[in-house]
Amino acid sequence: MEIKKVGNYRWTICALLFFATTVNYLDRQVLSLLKPTLEEQFHWTNSDYADIAAMFQFVYAISMLFAGRIIDKLGTKKGYALAIILWSVGAIIHALAIPIGEKISFLLGWIGIATVPVSILGFMFSRAVLGLGESGNFPAAIKATAEYFPKKERSFATGIFNSGSNVGAILAPLSVPWIALHWGWESAFLIIGAIGFIWLAFWLICYERPDQQKRLSKEEFDYINSDQEDHKAEVAAGGTEKVSWVRLLGYRQTWAFTFGKFMTDGVWWFFLFWLPAFLKDQYHIQGLATQIPLAVLYSMTMFGSIGGGYFPAYFIKKGYTPYDGRMRAMLLIAFIPLVVLLAQPLGHTSYWMPVILIGIGASAHQAWSANIFTTVSDMFPKKTVGSVIGIGGMAGGLGGVLITKLGGALFDYYKALGHIETGYTIMFAICATAYLIAWVVMKALVPKYKLIEI
Repeated sequence: MEIKKVGNYRWTICALLFFATTVNYLDRQVLSLLKPTLEEQFHWTNSDYADIAAMFQFVYAISMLFAGRIIDKLGTKKGYALAIILWSVGAIIHALAIPIGEKISFLLGWIGIATVPVSILGFMFSRAVLGLGESGNFPAAIKATAEYFPKKERSFATGIFNSGSNVGAILAPLSVPWIALHWGWESAFLIIGAIGFIWLAFWLICYERPDQQKRLSKEEFDYINSDQEDHKAEVAAGGTEKVSWVRLLGYRQTWAFTFGKFMTDGVWWFFLFWLPAFLKDQYHIQGLATQIPLAVLYSMTMFGSIGGGYFPAYFIKKGYTPYDGRMRAMLLIAFIPLVVLLAQPLGHTSYWMPVILIGIGASAHQAWSANIFTTVSDMFPKKTVGSVIGIGGMAGGLGGVLITKLGGALFDYYKALGHIETGYTIMFAICATAYLIAWVVMKALVPKYKLIEI
């Protein structure tokens, strides 16, 4: 009843964040779905593909640090618009990877630097531009959530918009292989990449800061700012005064979030970038045949994203602070990925067994992700949220680089020995245990909730 009284424009903003995140994951997953086609055409090894994927993750990681800072500086509206323009351009230019690679190869050869194959250079450059733009999605979305939602609704709102990553992951295998089959792999990058500009128009029309939003009722504005504790922190924080990275790194809360992201982001990257290869390597499933298993797997993750975002409310209603309730929920969530340990032992029965078990693990990741993001807005004033998210996002991206490079090396090594499944067993074990390790360290760094006043 309360939501109806105060209005619901904040959920319109949440819908915009959801669709942006959907586009974000559509764009980044095109390459993994086209991996079998591209590796056959350009004679890539698993390590070659890992280098291309790691380029995206490395640039994404470094850019996350600055993306949060830039978004805090520009504001959510301008910062998000800039991000989606950059990543849409990055997605589109994958279609021009070969001519781009030829120019880069010529330039490197002209200055006397040994180069790599043209196709790898072109795709690495395109992935770098994509990573640069996509780094702005989560800092902007979390900042928008902090601006438009009271603390008690933030993890739920985060879970909803974060489920866009699952929808993007579902739509990609249903659309990309079909487009590539009928119109060529270049068209898949062009068509999927152009979708971001449609979202941009709606964003520019609909989004303003709450205190400047004419579509927002006074009752809803007051409800959004009903957290008196948060309000006091904002006053103590001195408005929009710039806060240095060095100062933010002086807080254990920053390190807790950063370590949690470093340990767990790579798991999602692994699921996103390597699952199509896993189905091909172990079950000889590729192209259009991957549509149903991947769609089922990523459909499962939607339950984790939305349900995980709502889960802490159970503890909050029992009197826990939002942060303490979130940490209790995250501990329970951290046990769920352990089922991934069974993916290989039970995989001989049917490929559906690892698909379902990995789907459960990926669903738990999304539940975890919805909550770990929100711990930042629980503990930090709104003006620093983008910067702290950026620091943690950089750590998560670097963790993703390590996972991707490790995966590529293991798969090539065990493929040469004739049992690539051992490589996947090792990677699944890492993915299954990462969350419990992350939670223990996060809890040790921040054993009790403390609101930061900068």
